Amino acid sequence: MKIHLKQPLRAGFVALCLAASSFHGQASAAETSYPLTLQNCGRPVTFEGAPSRTVSIGQSSTEILYLLGLADKVVGTALWVGPVLKGYEEVNARIDRLADNDPSFESVLARKPDIIAVQFQWQVGPEGVVARPEQFEELGIPVYTSPSDCVGKENSAASDGVRHQVFIMDLVYQEIRELAQIYNVQDKGEEVVADLKKREEAARSKVASAQGKLSAVFWFSSAADADPYVAGKNGAPGYIMSALGIENIITTDDEWPTVGWETIATADPTIVVAGSMERRRYPLDSLEAKLDFLKTDPVASLMPAVKNGHVFDMDAQAMNPTIRTIEGIEALADAVAKAGLAK
Repeated sequence: MKIHLKQPLRAGFVALCLAASSFHGQASAAETSYPLTLQNCGRPVTFEGAPSRTVSIGQSSTEILYLLGLADKVVGTALWVGPVLKGYEEVNARIDRLADNDPSFESVLARKPDIIAVQFQWQVGPEGVVARPEQFEELGIPVYTSPSDCVGKENSAASDGVRHQVFIMDLVYQEIRELAQIYNVQDKGEEVVADLKKREEAARSKVASAQGKLSAVFWFSSAADADPYVAGKNGAPGYIMSALGIENIITTDDEWPTVGWETIATADPTIVVAGSMERRRYPLDSLEAKLDFLKTDPVASLMPAVKNGHVFDMDAQAMNPTIRTIEGIEALADAVAKAGLAK
C-alpha cells in the first residue's frame, strides 16, 4: 500500500529524517570520555583530558599526529630519519626539533609537555636512553608508546630487538585510532586508516602477477667495516615483501640482524632494497655510499641483482613499522613493475 503525504507533512517528514540521519552520524563517532585509561605496551596509561602540549620522540609518531590534524598540539619533536611527509614541510618547520637523534630528558621537560608520544622503547622504555616512562609519569606526564614496537617484540638496549610475532599494519592502525581517541578526533583517525588501507590494496594489485617469483634483501645501513644491518623476517620489510608476494632471504626473528655479504650473495636475492635516509649515524647511512659499496665490493658487486640493476632505493622510514610502511609497499611495487619483474 502506498502512502501519499501532503506537501507540508512531507516536508516535515523529510526534515525529521535528515535530523535523525544527522544524529546517527554524530553518534557513530563517540566522544572521548575522560579520564581515559588505555593499556599501552603492558602498562595502564591515563589521560585526564585531551593533550595540548605534546612532545613526540620518533618521526612516525610525529607524522601520525600531523595526519590527525594535531600539529598545533606538538611543541617539540626528536629522532628523525628522513624528510617529513610531503605536504607537511611548513607545518614541521614551525615546530621545535629537540634533537635529530636522542633528546635529553631535560630538553623534553623544558617544553612542559602533557603527553610524550614515543615510537621506540629504546628511547623511552625500561632501558630507554632518554628516560623510563616512570620518570615522566612521576611528574604527571603520561607516555604513549607505539604498539608496533612492543606487541610481539622483545626490546633490548643491546640490539634493535627480536620480533616473536609477525608485524602487521593493524598495529599501526591501532596507534592511529588510540591517538585519535586520546585527542578526541576519532573521525579523523578512521579517515586516515581508510586511506592507508586503500593505498595498500592498490599497490598489491599492481604486481599481483609476480607472486612467488621474486626474493629480496632489505639493507638499512652498515657500521664501519662491519656486516650490513638487514631486515629480519618479522618486521615491516617482511610485511612489505609478504604484501607483494616476495620472499625474504633473511629468516631470523631479529629485527635488524647483521649478515655477511657472502651469506647474502649465496642466497642470491632477485632484488636489493637499499635504505635512503638523512640520518648519519653510520658510514653507510647514505644511499650514495650504499650504491658505491655495491659497485666496488668484491663480493656484492658480483651479485646478479646488482649486475642486473635490480637495486631499488626506499625511504628508510618505510622500513620501520610506521605509516610509511604503506609508502614502502607502493615504492617497491612501482620499482618491480618498472623493471619488468612483475611479468
